[in-house]
Amino acid sequence: MTTAAAQGPGEAEDSRLQAALAQLQGLLVPGETLQTYAVQGRLFALSKRRVLVGATTGRLIALYRNLFGGYRVNDLRWQDLKDVRLNVGIFGADITVTVLDQSDLASGEQTGGSLLLHGLRKDQAQAVYRTCQAQEQAWREKRRVRDLEELRAKSGGLQLGSSGLGSPASGDTDPVERLKAAKEMLANGLITDAEYEAIKAKVVSGL
Repeated sequence: MTTAAAQGPGEAEDSRLQAALAQLQGLLVPGETLQTYAVQGRLFALSKRRVLVGATTGRLIALYRNLFGGYRVNDLRWQDLKDVRLNVGIFGADITVTVLDQSDLASGEQTGGSLLLHGLRKDQAQAVYRTCQAQEQAWREKRRVRDLEELRAKSGGLQLGSSGLGSPASGDTDPVERLKAAKEMLANGLITDAEYEAIKAKVVSGL
């Protein structure tokens, strides 16, 4: 049986990584799975206990292992993700994650801070970055849909579907208010110029 003292550098490093991954797996809630992970390069570690970053189906987890045992965790839900950036250098890669301050609100998003993951192995960091990008785009679209729903409600039921584009939910909704709501959507980037023109034409045709 091979003891830890008799292990080569590669075997020892692999056993430490497996132990860290086991700790990360132990943090997952029922139904959550680990999609990809990245390990901090030894050159960038302040100690021999390097940072491990995991991208799961529900969140991004940064596991900081303490020098004398134990660990601390910093995580964020995907719905809290505002922006992610990747900087690849010669020896490693950095991922910077910007977090929303009020993620549960559809409108009025504000930046609540950022998380820097420094000196990750480049190929692993790129895989984590791709997962972050996919989640960022998915949640941006979900927030856009929620914004549309809120503005529709405020405008008295402005419809954007093909069967009722620009039509009110009730016959007494003011056309001017519907046009103002559509203009607000356009200004906020929630609809395209073509969609706005279609709404305007529909409203005007109903006068």
